[in-house]
Amino acid sequence: MACLGLLAVASAYVMDSYCADAPVARSHVDACYYAFVMNRIKILIMNGPNLNLLGRREPGIYGNAGMDECLENLKVRYPMVDIEYFQSNSEGALIDELHRVGFDAAYAGVVLNAGAYTHTSLAIADAIAAIAVPVVEVHISNIQSREPIRHTSLIAPVCRGSIAGFGLESYRLGIESLL
Repeated sequence: MACLGLLAVASAYVMDSYCADAPVARSHVDACYYAFVMNRIKILIMNGPNLNLLGRREPGIYGNAGMDECLENLKVRYPMVDIEYFQSNSEGALIDELHRVGFDAAYAGVVLNAGAYTHTSLAIADAIAAIAVPVVEVHISNIQSREPIRHTSLIAPVCRGSIAGFGLESYRLGIESLL
């Protein structure tokens, strides 16, 4: 089910011209494969509220490393992937960013840590359900071992999969699941 040519699943819609020089693709998966072959594959890592404080916020739960260090390591590990990063404390900005990349065939997917919005935002779940680009839910901490309100994810049912509890390695695992 990966976007790099294992064409096990195809979207129902027809893509017109997501890549200007690409032949007309029959699905997002086909277009993603074309983007990878042309060395233009992109993955967006998105973080929600309070994740701008990584490295300073509750180090016992989230660790001491910041997101900048994590992104540098990921870019070294995946030189063939254009890793983009977006963080916002605003629900609307996260939704706008999902809409921005959601039908762009250059993106293999989105690795999303929606933070507390995971448990409260039907609007983000609806945005994920509405787009063609696959989204993988990630969490630094094991949300099942935390407060009961964090045990339910509103976005999990519309994501390709969920990864939690591996610290910043959760982002690497999220990327791996898209490749």
